[in-house]
Amino acid sequence: MPNRRRPVSLALAAAALASMPAAAFAAEKTGMSSEGIFVLEVILLLVVGRGIGELLERLGQPAVMGQLIGGILLGPSLLGWLWPAAERLVFAGDAAQKSMINAIAQFGVLMLLLLTGMETDLRLVRRVGRACFSISATGVAVPFALGFVAAQFMPASLLATGSERIVSGLFLGTALSISSVKIVAMVVREMNFMRRDLGQIIVSSAIIEDTIGWVIIAITIGIATHGRIELASLAFTLAGVAAFMAFSFTLGRRIVFDAIRWTNDTFRSEYAVVTVILAIMGGMALVTDLIGVHTVLGAFVAGILVGESPILSRHIEGQLRGVITALFMPVFFGVAGLSADLTVLVDPELALLTVALVAIASLGKFGGAFIGAEAAGMSRSEGIAVGCGMNARGSTEVIVASIGLSIGVISHTLFTMIVTMAVITTLAMPPTLRWALGRLPMGEAEKKRLEREEVDQRGFITNLERLLVVVDEGVVGRFAAYLAGVIGAGKPTTVLRTSGESEADPVEAAHLDEIEKGAEQGREAAKEADEEPAHEAPLTRRPHDAPLSAEAVAKEARKGYGMLLIGLGRAVTAKGGFSRRLNEVAGAFEGPLCLVLKPAGVGRQMPRLGPGSGRILVPVNGTANARRGAELALAVASVTGAPVKVLYVARPGRDEPRDTVSHRRREAVLKDIVALADRYGVEIETAIRSRAAAADAIARQAGRNVALIVMGVARRPGEELIFGETTSGVLQRCPCPVMLISDARLRRDDEGREALRSGTGTG
Repeated sequence: MPNRRRPVSLALAAAALASMPAAAFAAEKTGMSSEGIFVLEVILLLVVGRGIGELLERLGQPAVMGQLIGGILLGPSLLGWLWPAAERLVFAGDAAQKSMINAIAQFGVLMLLLLTGMETDLRLVRRVGRACFSISATGVAVPFALGFVAAQFMPASLLATGSERIVSGLFLGTALSISSVKIVAMVVREMNFMRRDLGQIIVSSAIIEDTIGWVIIAITIGIATHGRIELASLAFTLAGVAAFMAFSFTLGRRIVFDAIRWTNDTFRSEYAVVTVILAIMGGMALVTDLIGVHTVLGAFVAGILVGESPILSRHIEGQLRGVITALFMPVFFGVAGLSADLTVLVDPELALLTVALVAIASLGKFGGAFIGAEAAGMSRSEGIAVGCGMNARGSTEVIVASIGLSIGVISHTLFTMIVTMAVITTLAMPPTLRWALGRLPMGEAEKKRLEREEVDQRGFITNLERLLVVVDEGVVGRFAAYLAGVIGAGKPTTVLRTSGESEADPVEAAHLDEIEKGAEQGREAAKEADEEPAHEAPLTRRPHDAPLSAEAVAKEARKGYGMLLIGLGRAVTAKGGFSRRLNEVAGAFEGPLCLVLKPAGVGRQMPRLGPGSGRILVPVNGTANARRGAELALAVASVTGAPVKVLYVARPGRDEPRDTVSHRRREAVLKDIVALADRYGVEIETAIRSRAAAADAIARQAGRNVALIVMGVARRPGEELIFGETTSGVLQRCPCPVMLISDARLRRDDEGREALRSGTGTG
């Protein structure tokens, strides 16, 4: 397959390059308006940058470098050298013409920093520990010092007119000391090292360097705007940055979280959350501008806060990433490439200076990171890998250089040299890092952690983003509220009471207390398992008219929830069916359901789950829904300490030899659930029953000290809840509470096809 794709990518890149003279010729002959030329500029930057980026990505290089190289080829380095008139017509018009494309590029800088901040995982930094702080400290200090010293000995012609060497040195030192998180993470992820200990250290170090670098560059730009170092101005800038950062990561964090959640839950128009995120970015950028530093710091910090928002779904993040990657990124890097003129490097002196700059940047970055790794007690092989990983400037370097050029700190020639250095170090980093990482073995503890995280990637509960809870005032409602806290620990949870009383009534307070009790147990269990505990997430009680209607549930469901958990008394009929009220509430939600049920005949008291309590019984049959039920039961058991028995219920028949396909399939299913139990730290008992009907086998086991049955079931087509004969039989005959978790409701156009198939799950 890769061999088939390569000609396609080559053809795409060739077509992109071929479009350059044709478009320029059309512009020259037809006499386009300024708006038409602007559209042509954008199209050329998008097509050429995307085409070359696709080619580089097929070769194992970052696509963003293709967008930069595309701009270089469209500028004076190639098009202006081969066809000066065309290059001047399209890209070198008057100031008004340039301002149009530069406006997109400048806003693109903010968008890129917003995306960079959203990709900055501070939890990863906290998890890795002190090694990344040591690496980032020396990884910034050494190249910064070398860059500052180098600026003091550079020819005056490379500095901008009127710029002081000290200011230029601060700027060049900062430019050389920052690594590109995006490119570092791309290569580490490609090598399947993103979850390895060393891969996380490399990415975390790049995150810290990026954060420190943008703070330094913001302060440096504040100094540069005055043209010299003024102690009073510097003190004001430092105090302003410190106050801004302190406010942002305390009260500002809560404001951002609440703004995103309120918009998501209140607005009905499309992409409202995206609009608010852009407004947050713009507001924080304006604040940093007012305190005398560059707007990029505000955009970067806004991205960090937005990325940590518990209500930010993958869908919303994907919308932002799409518009930034498709439009703003190619235009910005293309415009940056247009500003570089590689023809100046034909001068032997400038070429040697560029080689020296590449050497200073590479040796300084590698050496600084290696020293930090040694100080952190890492092995020499690990230190070499860290040094190779940090030596990638890429997009970050180009952004810094573009800012320096725009404010008059560096000259066009020095800008070209920095861009050349960024391209060379970025293209050299992937192969060197692949070589270094390929030589590193994996320890036993790391292997176990990776296996646990691999299980999490397939999990439903671990990937649940937001939980909606509907409960009544009875014991079932309180027990369901407690389970909601256990399952949704660290996840935003919204509670709808069926009676609709005010938040001040004692029943309401009891429900919220049960949810908080379960969530607190979940956090404590995570600490005991040496896992990162879940953060306290918003717990919301949504008011509504009494009694709770299906319309109220449907209205709330539109705000985006991963699962609806329902706990209603008298919801199960004597024949194993469901009450009208339960059908109405469940029918208003199209996503996965979790039903906490007390079958008819079961006593009033709901179970207390714990080490000394009855078991949790989990019937399975090898389907995806059954596995989801097992995961839910294990998640509850990991927090409560309740023992678990997994019962494989097969079709009634004779005992089969161990070497048959059916027997091997059952063992494989149980082996997968045992691995899932290992991930949750729960010891389980397993059994296979094939001589009786599934409902009979489950009912027989339920009479043997079982406190709760948890089943994954399939939601059948139709308006009413139907999960099959097995589920009905269990609800009729079992003497204990039952917890059902189902898949999403089928769309109407799928119901006809699905009706022809047999049901899945233990139902």
